[in-house]
Amino acid sequence: MANKRSKLNSYKRLLKFLKPYIKLLIISIICMVAVSASNLYVPWIIKDVIDKVLEDKDLTMLYLIIISIIVVFFIRGSTTFAHRYLMGYIGQSVIRDLRNKLYEHLQKLPIAYFDKRRTGEIMSNLTNDIGALQTAMTTDFIMLVQEGAIFIGSFAAMIYLQWKLTILCLIIVPLVSVTIKFFGRKLHSSGRSVQERLADVTAMLQETISGVRIIRSFNRCDYETKRFRQVNQNNFKATVKSIRQQSQLTPVVEFLAALAITVIIWYGGVSVIDGIMTAGELIAFLIYAINLANPIKRIADSYGNIQKSLAAADRVFAILDEKEEDQNHEDEKPLVVKEGLVEAKHVQFAYEKGHPVLTDLNFKANPGETIAIVGPSGAGKSTIANLLPRFYEITGGEIDIDGMDIRKAELGSLRDQIGLVPQDTLLFNTSIKDNVLYGRLDATDEEVWAAVRSANAEKFIRELPDGIDTRVGDRGLILSGGQRQRIAIARAILKNPKILILDEATSALDTESEKVVQDALDKLMVGRTAFVIAHRLSTIKNADQILVLNDGVIAERGTHDELMAKGGLYYDLYTMSAKVTEAEDSVEDKKKEG
Repeated sequence: MANKRSKLNSYKRLLKFLKPYIKLLIISIICMVAVSASNLYVPWIIKDVIDKVLEDKDLTMLYLIIISIIVVFFIRGSTTFAHRYLMGYIGQSVIRDLRNKLYEHLQKLPIAYFDKRRTGEIMSNLTNDIGALQTAMTTDFIMLVQEGAIFIGSFAAMIYLQWKLTILCLIIVPLVSVTIKFFGRKLHSSGRSVQERLADVTAMLQETISGVRIIRSFNRCDYETKRFRQVNQNNFKATVKSIRQQSQLTPVVEFLAALAITVIIWYGGVSVIDGIMTAGELIAFLIYAINLANPIKRIADSYGNIQKSLAAADRVFAILDEKEEDQNHEDEKPLVVKEGLVEAKHVQFAYEKGHPVLTDLNFKANPGETIAIVGPSGAGKSTIANLLPRFYEITGGEIDIDGMDIRKAELGSLRDQIGLVPQDTLLFNTSIKDNVLYGRLDATDEEVWAAVRSANAEKFIRELPDGIDTRVGDRGLILSGGQRQRIAIARAILKNPKILILDEATSALDTESEKVVQDALDKLMVGRTAFVIAHRLSTIKNADQILVLNDGVIAERGTHDELMAKGGLYYDLYTMSAKVTEAEDSVEDKKKEG
């Protein structure tokens, strides 16, 4: 019962997307009925040719039939074009609307959703799953309506010609219905499996293509090929299973239809011999019966395809049913940061229940101060960067900005006040200018260049063939790590936030690039409350306050000199970091000498 309700709900939800195009749909259906009516007219023509023209030698009737054929098929051609074009237009419009709605909804889902889902799987929802719905909304829907009209018209004509023979043929209908229902359930299940396996293929393609450098560096091409073969084989098996079930449905329905035609030939032949029916009526009845059988077969095919497509619909609607990120509540107010005072009061947080990351976080960042956050791996440094802009909601305590609890601030206004420069800089595959403008879309060219200069990026941009209009490639890979970071800094400068988060912004850079980027970061932090999550502790020596995280709490706090004098955890971390930096510098010096 739950499965039936699920399928019914999917049908209803898909039909809602047809609502804006209901007038076009009605016109298309009228055209489809006209096409079906032309199919029903052909057997009647054959009946009249046999009974009136050939037997009665009626020449006038012959001319009337010829004219009617021309008129009917002209109308048929016009209505065929109209209904196919309109249904194609409606189908594409619905797919466009559904894809837009899905993408818009994805933009509103919490970050945690994306952390738990593979990128390739989400891409498969937007492409493969919605692509599967396209067939259900156009080709299969057309088939259902058109063949359904032919079925009803043929059935009515058969009753008119010989109702007893029609009733005899109806014995086969329940068998066909049970068969279609039986295979429909199987096809819905196998259709879901096909879409899931196809998503696995898409997900692996996305992962391995984006990680091609890692694959090559570890010489794992054969390993990844073997993995892909397995995933592809699973997709093959699921698809073949679906094809087998679809292939079983059609011949079973055809065989049952053949039984009905056999009954017609036997009973109808006897009726003609006995003078109950004319030869023309028997031929017309037989053609109508075939018309009755063909729609049943085609309806069965379309029904099977729609069942498979509904499995894709289930996956799409499962995303649409995901709860959106809490945007604004009635008691939320716009956050206007005038000073930039940030306070954490007994903050608690866990990504998963029962596994706390922060247990009692307390700090105060005064306006314009630079707060460095350090600690062992897994101490929760990056978690703080996720909590300030509310990528995740704290589970206890509160974080205030200028005295306002950030949970009571409108989410958009909160994030407008915070600039983020992450370690793994993402640039979009557009021009450098467009990437910088992402910080503030209405900025002028002068403001863009001012941000570029402040980020120490003007020199290398001027040297590029297309300058600031150079496309940066996928994830900005045509630029070096230091260049990408400077573009990200320019983007943050243009945004001009009061609060800044630098999440290990220089950890992936060589010493030379780090110096250039660090200079740009120093300019960016002036006049802002800045949180610096540091990997190389040498970059935070001048921080106003250093927070040393350990086991979910701040174990130590103070300036660099104060913490070094204590000889505690910070002293150990700094000493270790200095040794690593010294070793890296030595390697770079040797490379330069070589």
